Amino acid sequence: MRIKRDNFRGLRAIGAAISVLTLAACATSALNASAEPDGQSTLPALINDGFEGESALKFDWPMLEIGTGQYEDGPTGLTVLKFGKKVNAAVDARGGGPGTVNAEYLKLGYTQPELDAIVLSGGSWYGLEAATAVNTALLDDGYRGGHWNNVGLVVGSIIYDFGGRRLNEIYPDKRLAQLALRAAKPGVFPNGAFGAGRSAMNGGIFGCNARSGQGSAFRQVGDVKIAVFTVVNALGAVTDRDGNVVACHKGTNWPETLKASDLMGAAPASLQPDWNGDKDTQEFERKNTTISVVVTNRTMSPAELQRLAVQVHTSMARGIQPFASEFDGDVLYAVSTNEVEAGPGVNLPSMEIGVAASELMWDAILAAVPPQQVTQPKADPYLVIPSSTLREYVGTYKFSDFASLTVRLEDGNLVAEASGERDVFQITKAGPRRLLAAMQDVFTVDRGRYPFSVKFTGDTVIVNPGRWQQIGHRVRHE
Repeated sequence: MRIKRDNFRGLRAIGAAISVLTLAACATSALNASAEPDGQSTLPALINDGFEGESALKFDWPMLEIGTGQYEDGPTGLTVLKFGKKVNAAVDARGGGPGTVNAEYLKLGYTQPELDAIVLSGGSWYGLEAATAVNTALLDDGYRGGHWNNVGLVVGSIIYDFGGRRLNEIYPDKRLAQLALRAAKPGVFPNGAFGAGRSAMNGGIFGCNARSGQGSAFRQVGDVKIAVFTVVNALGAVTDRDGNVVACHKGTNWPETLKASDLMGAAPASLQPDWNGDKDTQEFERKNTTISVVVTNRTMSPAELQRLAVQVHTSMARGIQPFASEFDGDVLYAVSTNEVEAGPGVNLPSMEIGVAASELMWDAILAAVPPQQVTQPKADPYLVIPSSTLREYVGTYKFSDFASLTVRLEDGNLVAEASGERDVFQITKAGPRRLLAAMQDVFTVDRGRYPFSVKFTGDTVIVNPGRWQQIGHRVRHE
């Protein structure tokens, strides 16, 4: 069959038009895909929370700026330490699982100042995005450029704050990091469950599973300034100067005054969940990290900075017991801002700075533990709630793609069971557990080692209402 030339030209024109339309459609599709928000883009960002609180450290050092960002929906967050000019730094890593960005570069011992900022973040490996985001913000804001002697350098480390700590996998991302950087200001650091320490914990090796956070301390000797910062997400237990464990959900027959030496001396028995007859366990992934920074304004050589990092990091084994296990990823950065020259008139040797910083770091470790922990309300055996009211609470509540809670009414009692891939803290997938009324809309379970409560409000349920609450939304009525 032969096609006339005019008809062929017509077909070719039609084909070309179809190709243009196809390309246009693909371009529109790509544009729409890129315009679609990611899963975290609409999360409310809380910036510099706790800066005005009583627990915040206030100090005078214009060279050092701090910014924090938090996603309360996690909860999780990050902390940015930005320096007013490029500074020198060294790093010391301990434990079996450090997560860092650009830390290896600091080990090369170059004498010229190159570091701009340090980012400490939650979110495990995903939180490492925060460090590179701060670096690109320095370029985007015109603070740094592309010339070889003006390229931004930001290092960062992360803690593991997923698993048994919360029922979602929200992480500190680029948006949160850049907001925190641009809001950074000098002279204040919030201690406790803020910033990178928002969902930190400590003492998991003994089953304490106590809430933790970030801490800081500051001292000035003459013209020499020393500041230390730490995010305590340790497998070991925080220990005070009298040897007492600072925070712990204790086993059944544990002593009122709990010494770290008691737990350490009783190992390996004290590492087991049924030690002293306690059977109520709550599994936590053994992935922990304490990430720390020590900063001085005195000039230091690369060798002095490295020794400072090692000395202070080693000293932390007093305040965290045990320290630097195979399940910890401990990292410490030592920084000199080079504002005070060593020599005549500055009679504080680097070793003495290390001694002072080591003691300050113990203060910072203690300051990291927040005073408010999760509490459990008491069940009221005389409270009678009508069945019609209880039926309003029935349904399946979704916390994330892997965690849901199913609430049913059985024999006039409210029961709950985890219906997702994972347990919902004390409510497991093993079978339904009775909910005991504390108030009309607040319920708890039989008292165990770890506190637990749920609060029903409309189509949502709040697990452990308060500072570390988790919110589930009803997706199905039973």
